[in-house]
Amino acid sequence: QVQLVESGGGLVQAGGSLRLSCAASGRTFSSYNMGWFRQAPGKEREFVAVISWVGSITYYAESVKGRFTISRDNAKNTVYLQMNSLKPEDTAVYYCAGGQGGFQSPGYGMEFWGKGTLVTVSS
Repeated sequence: QVQLVESGGGLVQAGGSLRLSCAASGRTFSSYNMGWFRQAPGKEREFVAVISWVGSITYYAESVKGRFTISRDNAKNTVYLQMNSLKPEDTAVYYCAGGQGGFQSPGYGMEFWGKGTLVTVSS
């Protein structure tokens, strides 16, 4: 069983930066596609970014493209989300996820989910 634990969330002013980390424990996720999703109060969970196991192919939501960067360190069983130029509309609980399913939108085959870390961007 893969356990995913997010960290790095917090309060930040608009225009600032945060780096989220997702650490895996138990079974390695080295063969998994990994991603970040987010959910704001009263809104549906939405896709943010994904990175594939094969070839480290990345996709981003249009709303974060050019501002966020997803990366992975398979040796450390860790995936990151570098968030720059943060906007108030980025405020949400951010969830790390992994899976081996079809690497297709909207869910990209995610099967395992962390409990989330809250990011709050003030204006």
